Amino acid sequence: MSDYDANDSMLELYLFESTTLLDQLDEILLQSEHDKNLSSDNVNEIFRIMHTIKGSSAMMSFNIIAEVSHKLEDLFFIIRDQGGIEEEYFEVLFDLVLRVSDFLKTEVDKIQQGDDLSPENSGLVDEILQLIAAMESSSGAAPAAPARGGAASGGAAAEASGQEAAAGGAGTPGSFPSDEAIRESLKEGESLYHLHVYFTEDCQMENIRAFMLVSKLQTMGEIIRMSPYDLESNPDTADYIQQNGFYCSFITSMPKDAVESSAKSTLSVDTVAFMESFPENMGPPPAPAAGKAAPAPAKTAGASAGAGAAGAVAGASAVSAQAAAGSAQAAAGSGGPAPSALPGDAAAAAPKPAGGAPGRPDASDQPAHKPAKQNLINVDLNKLDILMDLVGEIVITESMVSGNPDLAGLELENFHKSARQLRKLTDELQDTVMSVRMMPVATTFQKMRRIVRDMGKQLDKDVELTLVGESTEVDKTIIDAIGDPLMHLVRNAMDHAIELRDERALTPKPPTGSIVLSAQNVGGDIIISVSDDGRGLDAEGILGKARERGILAKPESEYTEKEIFNLLMLPGFSTKEKVTEFSGRGVGMDVVKKNIEKIGGAVTIESVKGQGTTILFKIPLTLAIIASMEIEAGGNTYAIPIANIRESFKATSEQLLSDPDGNEMIMIRGAAYPIIRLHRIFNIENCITAVEDGILLLVDSGDRLACILADKLLGKHQVVVKPLPNYLTWYNVKATGIAGCTILGDGSISLILDVQSILTQY
Repeated sequence: MSDYDANDSMLELYLFESTTLLDQLDEILLQSEHDKNLSSDNVNEIFRIMHTIKGSSAMMSFNIIAEVSHKLEDLFFIIRDQGGIEEEYFEVLFDLVLRVSDFLKTEVDKIQQGDDLSPENSGLVDEILQLIAAMESSSGAAPAAPARGGAASGGAAAEASGQEAAAGGAGTPGSFPSDEAIRESLKEGESLYHLHVYFTEDCQMENIRAFMLVSKLQTMGEIIRMSPYDLESNPDTADYIQQNGFYCSFITSMPKDAVESSAKSTLSVDTVAFMESFPENMGPPPAPAAGKAAPAPAKTAGASAGAGAAGAVAGASAVSAQAAAGSAQAAAGSGGPAPSALPGDAAAAAPKPAGGAPGRPDASDQPAHKPAKQNLINVDLNKLDILMDLVGEIVITESMVSGNPDLAGLELENFHKSARQLRKLTDELQDTVMSVRMMPVATTFQKMRRIVRDMGKQLDKDVELTLVGESTEVDKTIIDAIGDPLMHLVRNAMDHAIELRDERALTPKPPTGSIVLSAQNVGGDIIISVSDDGRGLDAEGILGKARERGILAKPESEYTEKEIFNLLMLPGFSTKEKVTEFSGRGVGMDVVKKNIEKIGGAVTIESVKGQGTTILFKIPLTLAIIASMEIEAGGNTYAIPIANIRESFKATSEQLLSDPDGNEMIMIRGAAYPIIRLHRIFNIENCITAVEDGILLLVDSGDRLACILADKLLGKHQVVVKPLPNYLTWYNVKATGIAGCTILGDGSISLILDVQSILTQY
């Protein structure tokens, strides 16, 4: 791989940035394809995305990623230069770019897992070059270099320029247009800024930090020039930047304070000053050591020498690729005078500002206005997990202090007042920490667009995906757990539910099928649903398949429609006769149900034949700290999640009855529910056995209801969920109805009951 280990902050930043940009790329592509229009703004945005991924990948020596993204950058440079794409290439372009996106995501995942990158690009570069050749041949024109000496380069001319600049090391970068010429070419709302940036002392790798700053600024506008310019190819520039700072000229439509805020939010940036003009009285920056060419990025493990060379070219920084080629076209594009030559693009020693520290800008050089603050930061999820654990310990300790048995019977008014205030503060701290872990479901929902798009093409179905409630926030652990179940349901809807074109044409439904993915917050739960307007479920067909497999537990006539639909979630059950790429392997809904129940959720199926199907997930907001009801059975304490409890009550003998099999039942408001005795499940002695003497709790698990008999209620508490020790998994303890444990205020341990498991088995 590279010289960066998995814990390196630079690698973490690279992975986060690349993943975010690739998700953004997919979103732009899918929306553009849906609109059948690739706007110039989207072309520019895709160009910037690929330019950033190319540069940062080359910098990190991930050459196969840099090579592919560099060629895709060239492709979108040509599309931008030609003013769009011809209709005949529209579909081909989107298919190709989405496959490139898949390839890049796979490679980024390999980096995250510590695996070697692919030795080749699966022919993607050749396909991109073929499309470039076809488009150039069709238009009859070769791509031109970007106007204004811009930072981003593309096309054959730009690549040649990048090679020339890299080979030349830190030589004279060429000429640049004057500020007057640039300002004449600015569009309405655009401004030209000259930035002088210093990084924190001893941050190391200042040239890489500067490159990261350039990449961030390019998402907001266009870098015209910078000094030093050969950030990746000349590591000696790190020492120069440390002493003299980093200079760049930048065109953007963003306000000055937003530029400053964005620059200051970049890793290790210390100060940002705005200059009146780019310094002209500079000597050349340090060149590579004598007899040594500017180093190219090291080869990634498994990458070919050809990929390494391509990575070196791709690694040419924003201006190094432009320096030799962009200036002449910049003047021509701006309509201004010929650019004046710059004696050198960096200073050997910057002048010491009066009254300031050596090499650092004086306070008087800073902008008079108050700088904007960056309100968002990225935090390692492991740190949030540790923080949540600490909050849990605080909650437990607070309960132990306030509930200390040594205080029983004492009149301690001040103590109880302080204890109430402490409880208030711990509750607020708990809510705040939990909110930090919350994420909108939008990221997971957006990924479903790609599935609908790809399957629609392969199955020849027109389907519209509608997303509702994307801003609904759920705990990060829940987000990670629902991705695969949602993907399976969407694939099922596309393959099983939505009719083929000819079949759908015979119905009164619209020609385009509909899938609706929604999320909403209901109390302490999140309700996520996947709905379609397809065929609906055939209850008789499902019952017949269950009969063939011998899995019916009672006569067919006694099955309700809801119970029939629940048969779909039995292991290995499938109504698909033919195994396809998408379904029919007998593994599916049972895995969905199991995964959702793992996070304390429940699955419900609703359907009307010929009209459509809706599958609902009921999921808790978070798993770390839950509200529970403490009960006692035989001197032991158990916790039942409040979300599973409908009511608690004392029973009378008149309410008791038995079913034909002799099982205990209780009648509540005209409905009969089974009675579950905890002392039988856990072999507890000295329990209350007479139902009238104990207390019953009506609990539900989504599709089942029953009454649990307890000796007495101990009260409602917020409990911290602790996982069971690993060795207990050998005995399959969870299958007996234990979801985890918690520590009570007196230091004792309480088992948390898994209502879903208990109701399923007992």
